[in-house]
Amino acid sequence: MYPHPEPDSPETFAPWSRGCRMSLRETHLPTVDMRHGEALSVLSTLDAASVDAVITDPPYSSGGMVRGDRTAGVHAKYVRRDSRSGNRLAAFGGDNRDQRSFAYWSALWLSEALRVTTPGGVLAVFTDWRQLPTTTDAIQAGGWVWRGIVPWHKPNGRRCQGRFANNCEYIVWGTCGPRPLNIVPHAPDGFFQINTPRQREHITQKPLELMRHLVTITPAGGLILDPFAGTGTTGVAAVLEGRSFLGVEASDHFHTIATRRLAEATELIDQRGEQPTLTP
Repeated sequence: MYPHPEPDSPETFAPWSRGCRMSLRETHLPTVDMRHGEALSVLSTLDAASVDAVITDPPYSSGGMVRGDRTAGVHAKYVRRDSRSGNRLAAFGGDNRDQRSFAYWSALWLSEALRVTTPGGVLAVFTDWRQLPTTTDAIQAGGWVWRGIVPWHKPNGRRCQGRFANNCEYIVWGTCGPRPLNIVPHAPDGFFQINTPRQREHITQKPLELMRHLVTITPAGGLILDPFAGTGTTGVAAVLEGRSFLGVEASDHFHTIATRRLAEATELIDQRGEQPTLTP
């Protein structure tokens, strides 16, 4: 059991019945729907043009220069051997595709994600330097308009003597066709420098601070889809920023954690009677 932040922190967890839909205080406020299932299967059941953004962190199938490296376990690829806390975390699936199958699979789910996104909606997909070229190709193969790359620099990332520090991941973003300039009233940053979280429930869990910035690319009250929800950080960020959330997670273990975190975030908003937001 790992230490958790203070009780009123959005990073804490609270028990909640899994697989349910919940609303924030009243029906006209943002809603949360956390589903248990495989991404492509669930995406195929969603209505066309039903979400405002797809913000997600899919398995990278990275971690090495050759196929043998990439088919290794996720702990061997993404966790340092001396990290006791990291090696205690549960493994996750879907991270052992070779380069061709990763590109094909990515184009499949990205094309289905495009179908369910409203015209002008946003896609934001995490990747690393190895899969960056494939990811930018895949979003275009899926029908999205590729708009650019947002670097995420991790000051506490790993370093290696004699080499440039490998401490960045990348957010590849695009849109479902043209995007009007007046959808949101601010211009989000195109570079983020934020440490990886110390307290986490997933090997590749993203910082809540980073995700809170990213979800503001959608209008207040908009619906954000994360087909690879993991422990639900995108959803927690959406709740705290007044956006609705639809998450999909294949792992029973991580789905349970995600629903607990989302319930805690919802309870926090209910207790405060307001929705705290970051200043754009």
